[in-house]
Amino acid sequence: MPKVSLIISFYNRIDYLKLVFAGIERQSFSDFEVIIADDGSRSEIVEELEKMLNQVSFRSLHVWHEDKGFRKNRILNRAIEVSEADYLIFIDGDCVPHKEFINEHLNNSELKFALTGRRVNLSEKITSQLSPEKIRSGFLENCTTKLLLDGIFGKSFDVEKGFYFQSKFFRNFFNSKARGLLGCNFSIHKKDLLEINGFDERYEAPSVGEDSDVQFRLELNGIKIRSLNNIAVQYHLYHKIQPRPQKNLDLFEKIKIESKPYTSFGIIQ
Repeated sequence: MPKVSLIISFYNRIDYLKLVFAGIERQSFSDFEVIIADDGSRSEIVEELEKMLNQVSFRSLHVWHEDKGFRKNRILNRAIEVSEADYLIFIDGDCVPHKEFINEHLNNSELKFALTGRRVNLSEKITSQLSPEKIRSGFLENCTTKLLLDGIFGKSFDVEKGFYFQSKFFRNFFNSKARGLLGCNFSIHKKDLLEINGFDERYEAPSVGEDSDVQFRLELNGIKIRSLNNIAVQYHLYHKIQPRPQKNLDLFEKIKIESKPYTSFGIIQ
């Protein structure tokens, strides 16, 4: 039984997933499984992914359902069901983890707490320069100056979130204020997530469904959110910003009014 299930939401961007895999391969902690939560990628992508999974050094599983639009929460729930570890970490298929990413999430884990890190948002220019070989060599963790310059003069942003601090003083200082749960960088004991019945599958567009809604219902159930800013670091590969559709926001407002931690539209229906 692995100690951690790393659940990666994925849809078609196999080029980005190769970079993510390169980051996973260099993790300092190795007792984990990877579950690809695939929201309906095309058949040729699935075929290439299956070949990749046969070659990676880590334990892996691919969970797929038919493409019927954005159903990320539904496939995440299926991934939770098949996960074998008691501790779950969630990332997106366009987020490359720092080498200490899994180790930090696990070392800081605690029942009744969900942990959330942050990410550097890489520009299109920096993203285009990446390769699996560069990731494996530690390029992103060692190009601080380049990222800072691109943050000032280019189009990367939140580059300060890429600093990895080992000092207890700096960790406490940069996590002194509360931060919201980030869907692409959070972890939780499986038991705590099952108690709210996982993700609400009524969210069928990107935005609040996999983070704000989950945070709200977790907190109703007594779960506290702990920030791992500059501790659980990841690097977000460039893509255009997605809109926040009104129907998701309307659903979230309805859920806040109802104020029920357990959703009837989750893992068990």
